Amino acid sequence: MRITRFTTGDDPRFGLVEGDAGEEVIHVVVGDPLYAPLQPTGERVPLADARLLAPVIPRSKVVGIGRNYADHAKEMGNELPEKPLMFLVPNTAVIGPGDPVVLPEGSERVDYEGELAVVIGRVCKDVPEDRVAEVVFGYTVANDVTARDWQKGDGQWARAKGFDSSKPLGPYIVPDLTLEDVEDLRLQTRLDGKTVQDGTTRDMVFGVAELVATASRAFTLLPGDVILTGTPAGVGQLREGQRVEVEVEGIGVLSNPVVRR
Repeated sequence: MRITRFTTGDDPRFGLVEGDAGEEVIHVVVGDPLYAPLQPTGERVPLADARLLAPVIPRSKVVGIGRNYADHAKEMGNELPEKPLMFLVPNTAVIGPGDPVVLPEGSERVDYEGELAVVIGRVCKDVPEDRVAEVVFGYTVANDVTARDWQKGDGQWARAKGFDSSKPLGPYIVPDLTLEDVEDLRLQTRLDGKTVQDGTTRDMVFGVAELVATASRAFTLLPGDVILTGTPAGVGQLREGQRVEVEVEGIGVLSNPVVRR
């Protein structure tokens, strides 16, 4: 099952995407699936006629996780954290598939970071690891775009990872993946069609259950909150005019052009 948020020129709506590539159809549903049961309206929209939007706009927050792949920590010259390294991102950073990543004025080095993202489905606090599946709505694809020079210069990551357009999400939310499923998903990032990251979630230092449980001890998690799970090795610079794609096995391909204002 793939849940999409889309528009055909009117207000955003939600739907279920079905069909083979090139013949996919959106079955429009009532309301927001985060807050209402999946109930088709009977209306069908060809996927080719729709503009896909970020599948969720967090009403509260995006929780990022840093240095969660050993090979990425090594390439950045960092030690592995003993506990999940968390940072917060404002929801104004979120954009959808096809939306431009706008390189921020004043930064000389902006990098891509392909990631698996977890979408929270219910209000929760202090969730035990063995009950994390009860609070996860589904999974999507993310690009944790980072102004690397700001990250190093500021000493904290709010500006570097929270600037407008720095958090592409999409194209779909897949709700029927289990915690066991997401323990070994292939993750690839392509820059102008060339593969630059090729990893697997099997190599995460802290798995999804531990990340959600740890985040819930620090923050009350709300429906639509998103937890990014870290990136494998191979991060690199984005330049104006390029297109960056992140693909997570079983979820989809998130593609965004890169522009400068």
